[in-house]
Amino acid sequence: MPANHIYQFGPFRLDTQGPLLFSAGERISLTPKAAEILVLLIEGYGRILSKEELLEKVWPDCTVEEGNLASNISLLRRTLGNSDTDVPYIETIPKRGYRFLAPVHVVEDPAGAAELVSSLEAESARTLAPTPTGDAALARVGFRPGGVSGDWARSLHWKILTPFAVIVGVLAMGAYFYFHRPPMLTEKDTIVLADFDNRTGDSTFDDTLGQALDVSLRQSPYLNVLSDAKAEAILRMMTQPPKTHLTPGIVRELCQRANGKVYVGGSIATMGSRYVIGLTAVDCASGDVLVQEQTVAEGKEKVLDALGQAASRMRTKLGESLPSVQKFDAPLSQETTASLAALKAFSLGLRTEREKGTLAALPFYQRAIELDPNFARAMQSAGVAYSNLGQADRANEYLTRAFHQRDHASEWEKLNITAGYYLNGSGDLDKAAEALREWEESYPRDDIPAGNLGYLYCERGQWQLALEETQRSLQLDTDSVISYENLAQILLALGRNDEARRAYMDARARKLDDVGLRVDRYALAFLESDSKVMGEQAAWFADKPEFADEILDLEQETEAYAGHLEKARELTRRAVDSAVRADNRASAAIWELEGAYREEIFGEADAREHAIAAIKLAPESSETEEFAAFVLAGTGGSDRAESLMRDLQKHFPSRTMLRFYWLPITRAQIALVKGRPKDAIKTLEEARPVELGLPLATQSPPCLYPVYVRGEAYLAAGQGTEAAAEFQKLIDHRGITWACATGVLAHVGLARAHVLKGDATEARAAYQDFFALWKDADPDIPVLKQAKSEYAKLQ
Repeated sequence: MPANHIYQFGPFRLDTQGPLLFSAGERISLTPKAAEILVLLIEGYGRILSKEELLEKVWPDCTVEEGNLASNISLLRRTLGNSDTDVPYIETIPKRGYRFLAPVHVVEDPAGAAELVSSLEAESARTLAPTPTGDAALARVGFRPGGVSGDWARSLHWKILTPFAVIVGVLAMGAYFYFHRPPMLTEKDTIVLADFDNRTGDSTFDDTLGQALDVSLRQSPYLNVLSDAKAEAILRMMTQPPKTHLTPGIVRELCQRANGKVYVGGSIATMGSRYVIGLTAVDCASGDVLVQEQTVAEGKEKVLDALGQAASRMRTKLGESLPSVQKFDAPLSQETTASLAALKAFSLGLRTEREKGTLAALPFYQRAIELDPNFARAMQSAGVAYSNLGQADRANEYLTRAFHQRDHASEWEKLNITAGYYLNGSGDLDKAAEALREWEESYPRDDIPAGNLGYLYCERGQWQLALEETQRSLQLDTDSVISYENLAQILLALGRNDEARRAYMDARARKLDDVGLRVDRYALAFLESDSKVMGEQAAWFADKPEFADEILDLEQETEAYAGHLEKARELTRRAVDSAVRADNRASAAIWELEGAYREEIFGEADAREHAIAAIKLAPESSETEEFAAFVLAGTGGSDRAESLMRDLQKHFPSRTMLRFYWLPITRAQIALVKGRPKDAIKTLEEARPVELGLPLATQSPPCLYPVYVRGEAYLAAGQGTEAAAEFQKLIDHRGITWACATGVLAHVGLARAHVLKGDATEARAAYQDFFALWKDADPDIPVLKQAKSEYAKLQ
C-alpha cells in the first residue's frame, strides 16, 4: 500500500490518502481523476510530466483522448486559482507536458497528524465525558511536534471549550503558524558563501571544504548561489583584491551589494580524533543568525559526507522543499570525490583558472585526477580547459572519461558533464542541446546552460537563437565576461553594431575585461574603418604574450583584406610563432591554415605546403585535420584530404560540424578541382543548415566557406544568377566574416557572376568595389591581375 503523504503548497494542503484537498480547513471538491493528476504533478514537483505518462498512470486500463487530460488540468487550474507568489501552480510545456511550479513542502509525520485529528474528532463527540488535562491529555492523543496545523484543527466542531481543548487549541495554533511560516528564502533570493574557517591546523581543509560546500549547495535548484565571477566583480567595486579573504564583515557587505538575502559560512575544528563541522546562515541586512547546523565526523575520511548532510538540513530550513532536497542530494564523497587531497587540488585549479588562466590551472586538474581516477568533475574541467586551448583531441579524451564516470557526480555535475561531452567531446550538437535544455529545466536559475546553448547556436549559425539564450544567461549572471563576449559577437553577426558597442561598454562599465571582448571591439572598429580604435585594441595585447597570437591573427586578416599580402604573410608567421611559444600549437596550426587558404584563393602556388606544415604543428588536433583536408582538397591534394576525412569520420562519427560542414565543403572542393561543379553544388546542399556557423573553436570569425565554395561551383557551372546570390550573401554578412579573405573576394565572384548573367553595368560596379578595397594592394597578386584583365574586357 502506498505511503500516505501530506503536501503543503500556498494555502492548500493535499492528503494523498484519498486523495483529499483542503484550504483554510475546508475540504475542496475534486473529481477523482483531477485529484490523481494533482498528486502526480506534486510528487513530480519541478519535473516535466509528459502527456503520455499522465494518461498512462491516470487511465491505465483504457484509451482516452488528450482532451480528457486537458479538461482535468483546466479544472485544477480553476480550483487552485492564482499563486500568491505569482508563480503558476501548473505550467504547460508546449508539445511536452505539464510541470508543477509552486514550492511544495512535505508535512512531516502525517501519521501523527492523522492520529491527532482522529483523537480530536472522537473527543468532540464525547463532549460530556470527563476530560483529562495537562500531560495526561498530551499522552492520550499522542501529539508530536509538527504533526498538525491549524487548517486541520479549524475543520473540527468546537462546542464546549474544555481544558483539554484549550491545550490542544494552543498546540494546534502553534503548529499552524509553524507550517504557514514564510520560508526564509524564495527562489529569487541570492545567497553568498563566506570562506570556510579551518581551525584544525590541517592545510588539507584549506579551500577544500569551501569548494565542497559550494558543490553541495549548488546541487539545489532552489538556492541561488552567487557565482565566483560575480563575487569577484563586486569585490573589485569594493576596491578589494580578488583573493580577499571573505570574513564575516566583508562577506556581509558583498552580500548586500549583490542584493543577497543571506550568507552562509562554515567552520571545522578538532575534538580529539573527531571533527566538529558547523554551518551558519546569516541575514545580510540585519546580521541575525537565521539557521545553524552542527555535526560531528568520526574521522577525517567522514568529513565530506558529514558536511554534505549538514548542508542538506540547512537547505530544508532555508525553504527548499523536502522532495527537492531528496532528489538533488548526492553524498559528497560518493558523488564528487572521497579524496580530500583530490578535492583540494581541484579547488586550487578552479582558483588558479580564475586568477591566472586556463593553462596555469591544467596541472591542478590533472593532479586531482591522479589522486582520484574516478573524479569526474576534475576530468570535465580538464576537458573544457583543453577545448578552450583549442586542443580538441585532448579535450575529447578527458570529456569522454568524465562522461563514463558521470555516475560519480551530483545531479548538477552530471548535467554539466553530459552537456560538455556532447558539445566539446563527441560534437553531437543535437544531443548537446537536449542535455542543456534538461539542465535549464532542472536548474532554471543557472546561467551556464543558457550560455552554452548560446554558443551552440553560434556553432550552427543560428544567430537569433544564440542571442536569445545569451541574453537569458546575462540576465541570470550580469557579470559574466564570457556572456558579454558572446553577446557582442552575436550582435555583430546580426548587423546590430550599435548594440554590440553597448554590450562592450556595459562589460567595461562593470570592470570586466578579457581577450574575447578586445577581439570583438577590434572587429567592430574594423567594420567601421576605425583604425585608431583598432590600434588601441592591439596595444592592449602588448604585455600579454600568452594571447599575442590572437591579435596578430586579426591583424594579418586585416592586411590581407586590403591586399597587403606581404604584410599579411609576415603577421601570419608571427602569429604562428607566438602561439607555439605559448604552447598553443593547435591555434598555431589554424593560423597557418588560414594563411594557406588565403594563398589558395588569391591564386598563389604554395598552399599545399602550408597545409602540410600545419598538420605537423598539431598532429593530434582533429580541428587542424578538418581544416587541412579542406585546404588540401582545393590544391589538388584530394588523396590526402580524403584520407584525413576517413580518419575523422572513424573517430568522430557523431560530430555535427564534421558531418554537415567540413565533409561537404571538402568533397565539393575535390569535385571542383576534378571539373564536376554540379556534383559540388549537390553535396554542398548538406551544409546549408549550418553554413553561417562557427566551425572552429580557435577561429574568431567564421569565414562562410560553404557559401564561398558554392558560389565558385555555380560560376564553374555557368549559373550566374545563383552564383551572384551566394557572393552577395557573403557581402551582406560582413558582421560574421569580419576581415576574412572570402569576404573581400566575394566582390570578384559577384562581378564574374554578373558577367555570366550578361549584366555588364553591375559587373563593372562589383569590380570597382573590389578595386576600391585593394586600392593600394600588392600589384602582383594573381587574383588582382586576373580581375583587372576581366574588367578591361568590359570597357
